[in-house]
Amino acid sequence: MGMVDVSEKPVVRRKAEASGKIYLASRTMDLIRDGKIKKGDPFPVAELAAMNAAKLTHLLIPHCHQIPLDTVNVTFHMEPDFVEAACFVSAQARTGVEMEALVGVSIALNTVWDMVKYLEKDPKGQYPATKITDVMVIKKEKSSK
Repeated sequence: MGMVDVSEKPVVRRKAEASGKIYLASRTMDLIRDGKIKKGDPFPVAELAAMNAAKLTHLLIPHCHQIPLDTVNVTFHMEPDFVEAACFVSAQARTGVEMEALVGVSIALNTVWDMVKYLEKDPKGQYPATKITDVMVIKKEKSSK
């Protein structure tokens, strides 16, 4: 078993977008909205973490090819009890970029958790309500040329 040989596949434009949610306590959501998180605004930090993670996917997932990405775009949307993150990735490559999008959004959500974990812990140091859910590929495309 080895890495799949993609050398005979044509280089084409490939795009993928993944999304996911992190559920947080209302107090945490309020503090994010008010800009009062001790470590700073979680979204720019999570955006940078996601961009780095997407670019390093081949180091994290053994069978992924190293793909030079043309763009990684991360967005955040706040609802009353969760933050939804989305990661869009594009490249001209021989293989798809959906794993890069999934890794990017996963790391974005984990970074948000890391920045607010002091608010989410219960008296025993556990996270009874905090959860990351619905991580999925929402779109994958490849051009014909």
